Amino acid sequence: MNAIRNNRWHQSWVGLGQQFGAGKRWPKPQMILCISAHWLTQGWYLTGMMRPPTIHDFSGFPQELQTLQYPAPGAPITAQALAAQLQQPHLTGRAALKVDGSEWGLDHGTWSVLRPMFPAADVPIVQLSMDYSRPPAEHVQLGRQLQALRAMGVLIVGSGNVVHNLRMTDDSTGFASPYDWAQEFDARSAALLSRGDVDALAAFQSWGAVSRHAHPTHDHMLPLLYAAAVAQKQDKVQFFNEGFESASISMRSVIWG
Repeated sequence: MNAIRNNRWHQSWVGLGQQFGAGKRWPKPQMILCISAHWLTQGWYLTGMMRPPTIHDFSGFPQELQTLQYPAPGAPITAQALAAQLQQPHLTGRAALKVDGSEWGLDHGTWSVLRPMFPAADVPIVQLSMDYSRPPAEHVQLGRQLQALRAMGVLIVGSGNVVHNLRMTDDSTGFASPYDWAQEFDARSAALLSRGDVDALAAFQSWGAVSRHAHPTHDHMLPLLYAAAVAQKQDKVQFFNEGFESASISMRSVIWG
């Protein structure tokens, strides 16, 4: 809903997008590589369509959201080149990624964030899937392989939530205070992000009950590991969108560099 609501989350993404371009804080990206919590696969894949479709992978929301389109172009040649260069961490020998030419597209983990930032939909986008069967440390390993893309003008986006428990959302009071465990997990993650300790962050499943509450399934935590793995030690860490939705969803977002 934040893709169409003119709330503070939406406005902060709009403001972030306005910092890209000629004479701005950062140059306009040549391409965006997005890792979304909503594309889980066996093995790792890259989207390879010239015109990736807008996927509405949800139900029960207003028609405005169901019919929204984000017609950003793909980058099939670049996707093929990346797939050949990147290696799946758990395989030996030639373990290149695979390219999906028709099955997926841009899911709401991607367009709900990028549409407010780049409303013209004129920056090519490639999505990278995640192999949910693999341990978090392997997602960090693959994320580190993406570091060279920054120098090529590629904006790397991880889209998920630092805390994501839909089973325990609370909208009964209009603005419910976050659960103690949600605040603890969010604060602990923020401290590790500030220190640049991505390996400790990848060990979040060892944090006990607070981790099990924060992520009954951890698909929404994994994209953060990719983005954090791409960051360099000298990168300045900046948080925005700090706060919670419905008591159990952290909206904390972070920029490196």
